[in-house]
Order: sequence, then structure tokens, then C-alpha cells
Amino acid sequence: MLYAIGFVLIGFISMELAGWFIHKFIMHGPLWPIHQSHHKPSKGPFELNDIFSIFFGTTAVVLMILGYEQLDYRFWIGTGITVYGFSYFVFHDIIIHRRLKLIARPEHGVLRGIIRAHQAHHSDNKKKGVAAYGLFFVPFKFFKGGLK
Repeated sequence: MLYAIGFVLIGFISMELAGWFIHKFIMHGPLWPIHQSHHKPSKGPFELNDIFSIFFGTTAVVLMILGYEQLDYRFWIGTGITVYGFSYFVFHDIIIHRRLKLIARPEHGVLRGIIRAHQAHHSDNKKKGVAAYGLFFVPFKFFKGGLK
């Protein structure tokens, strides 16, 4: 059981780290023409940027299929990526960007600091020089003066 939990955590944390790298150097780099749809007001329920979710989701599914028979590390890492994807969807798309108005934005605590970081990232809608490329691991400065 500890084996499974460890690999789920590895999958989750690896996605945050890979997501930061991909967001900063690829999405805000050569794939900016796709990602910039996320930095503009949405004209519907979907944006071109959502295509990245298909890539990450496919990675998780392939790992889970490859590791299913033995329930080996691949299955559990794929599960961690899936847990990350679900957490990302709820926090990023529902709470921060309000794509579905199901949950109110927190006014205090750690989640409020994460929201501040993401708002700073979107504040000028530029390709380069923006803050906070990660979602859950963000600079400490966004938590100062507001964690009640």
C-alpha cells in the first residue's frame, strides 16, 4: 500500500514540476499560439489551450494501461497524474477561472495565495516575463499578508 501511495505522490509531484517546465518554456515559448487562447477572454466553454489536457490525460491513461496487469509503478504514477489532472481541473478551471460556477473562491488560506499567483500570471497576458508558471507550487511572496 505504501508502494502505491508513494508512486501516486511521485506522479502528482512530477506533473506539477513537468507542468511548470512545459508551461514556462513550451506553452509560453513555441506553442504560445495555442496557449495564448487561455490568456484571452473565453468565447465559449472550450479554448484551444484545452488540447494540452488531452496530451496529459493520454499520458496518464497509457501508463495506467501498461501497469494494470501487475499494478506496478506505471499504474500508480498514471493514477497520480490523473489525481493531479482532476485537482487541476477543479482548482484551475472551476475555482480560479470559473468555467463552471460550482465552488466559490476561497478568501483566505493557502488556496488564496495560489489564486493570487495565478492572477499575477494572467495580469498582463504577455508571452514573456510573467510570474508563477506552476499551479500548486508558487513563490512564497503570494502568501504574504493574507493567510488568515
